[in-house]
Amino acid sequence: MEVLERLYGVIQSRKGSDPETSYTAKLFSRGRERIAQKVGEEAVETVIAAVRDDRERIISESADLLYHLSVLWADAGVSPSDVSACLEKREGVSGIEEKRSRKKE
Repeated sequence: MEVLERLYGVIQSRKGSDPETSYTAKLFSRGRERIAQKVGEEAVETVIAAVRDDRERIISESADLLYHLSVLWADAGVSPSDVSACLEKREGVSGIEEKRSRKKE
């Protein structure tokens, strides 16, 4: 999605910005643990909206989730194109087979 690439660019531009004037900069200043916590919170809120069958809330919470996930990616040095490449590699592969092919951790 082109909008995710644009969002990611804005997020990248907020690194090192003033945390008093930018929510994204504030997230970066609080560190990866806080960023990851926000991803988890937004994921749970998305799940709750889905269970409640609230379409508009699913859309809104999904947007929040994608934003916070993009902040996490930027903090970890992962780009949307990295994730897209992984998805493309999995395209056409059975989910069951793909899971089997992963190394045991």
